[in-house]
Parts: sequence; structure tokens; C-alpha cells
Amino acid sequence: MDFEAQAQSSDGSSTSSKLVLYSFWQSSCSWRVRFALNLKGLSYEYRAVNLGRGEQLSPDFERLNPLKYVPVLVDGAVVVSDSFAILLYLEEKYPQKALLPADLHLKSLNLQVASIVSSSIQPLIMLGLLKTIEEKFGPEEQLPWAQTNIEKGFNALEKLLKNFSARYALGEEVYMADVFLAPQVSVAFGRFNIDSSKFPTLARIYESYKMLPEFQASSPERQPDALH
Repeated sequence: MDFEAQAQSSDGSSTSSKLVLYSFWQSSCSWRVRFALNLKGLSYEYRAVNLGRGEQLSPDFERLNPLKYVPVLVDGAVVVSDSFAILLYLEEKYPQKALLPADLHLKSLNLQVASIVSSSIQPLIMLGLLKTIEEKFGPEEQLPWAQTNIEKGFNALEKLLKNFSARYALGEEVYMADVFLAPQVSVAFGRFNIDSSKFPTLARIYESYKMLPEFQASSPERQPDALH
């Protein structure tokens, strides 16, 4: 699939003024971006990258993201990869429905939560690493590895959020922390069989996330490339 040609026309300009998101339905990193786009009310074109077939390894996709990961966002002539970078870009470019509060303390807490998810949990349970663990140590080692690393991160998050008793992670509004937490908690409780009773704060706010139309619309099973 010619991803680069999709992103740009022959003269190097964007083929559309609409935002374009290169995504895979099961990618939690892509899920974060879909959730944020929905919260900000931004329409976008969804372009599926089938990780199972290795489409992210093609030379065309590598030109969009040299790391060969999803998601990638194309906004006119701007191409941004990495979900954290994409979300910060969206926050600057499209300030409607701010995902970072003005209060400096709350902003720092949001970024800390986002960093724990994106740096200390998700990279340790990504598909490529789990495949390596299977190859080197056997398939029976995948789940214990994932559960150990998820629970380590979730324990830290529980301590960080324990003094907040609001509807969402850090208040009554959905912020950046929630955008990172919601997909990760869903994947942990579902795919990796994490016992939600061990993490009452995360379990409580996850129930609030599930009620949000923007979260529902961003869920993996609602994506055009989902396998049912």
C-alpha cells in the first residue's frame, strides 16, 4: 500500500484539508488519538495500517514514521508520529476542549500520568516485545510478563490518584491523563486479565469513561478495520 502517496499529492501538498489518521484498530496508542480527536470534535479520515500483515514495515509507511509505528497524523503539510507528540500538537493547534488544564499543578499531574502510561506500561506490553518473549522464553511467559509490568504501573497510578475522588482521573473534566488511561485500563482489564479489584481508583474512573460517547466511538470494535 502506498501510504506516502495517500498522504501527499504529486506536488507535495496534502490531498485533503481534513486530518488524516493512520491507525490500527487494536493499537492502544492509536486509540488515545482517536479518543482525543473525538473529544475535540475534530473530523478526520481513518486510514488503516494492518500491523498483522506488516504494512507498517513498508518503505512508504517508513517515510511517514521512521520507527514504523502507528499512529501517524497528517495535517496538511505536517506529519506527526508518536501518540504523545500528536496529542501535544493537537492541543496547540486545536485548543477547543482543552486536554491540559491551566492550573500548573494539575497540568503537571496530567503529564505525569500520561508519561507513566506511555513510557512505563505500554512499551513493555507492545506486540513486538511480546512476540520476542514468546520466541525466547515460550508463549506461557507472555501473560505473566505483561501482568507484572501493568500492575507495577497501575500501583503507581493508584498512589498518584488516590486523593482525587472526582468522576475522572483528576477532576470533573476529561483531560490528557484520561485520554492515556482509558485505553490502557480497558486493554489491561480485558486482554491481559488484570484484576480490577486491585485497582479501585482506576476501576471507578473506567466506569465513567465507558459512558462517554467519544470514548465509545473510539473503541477498537467500532473502527473500520476491526475484525469481528
